[in-house]
Amino acid sequence: MQNDMVTRIVANPKYQQLVSTRSSYGWILTAIMMIVYYGYIAIIAFNKGLFAQRLGEGVMTVGIPVGFGVIVFTIIITGIYVRRANSEFDALTQEIVKESSK
Repeated sequence: MQNDMVTRIVANPKYQQLVSTRSSYGWILTAIMMIVYYGYIAIIAFNKGLFAQRLGEGVMTVGIPVGFGVIVFTIIITGIYVRRANSEFDALTQEIVKESSK
């Protein structure tokens, strides 16, 4: 019984669409995150002076708010994925399970 349902789910065109869409969306967001993070690290590695510039008369440098921005960007991009997963991907999953259980 369980094996039969798995076969029906895998054969469902909506399942193929879900897997394809979710995978490509995940890889796109991963690539964006990697570019931001490794770009930040590359600037630190190859142009230390850029992030070492002081902001005003205090001790804060440009690198601190930029690093904080990378962390905030990570949280935002995770939220974007979760929002789409909880709406579009979950709805499609429920449709697939409903159709396959018939």
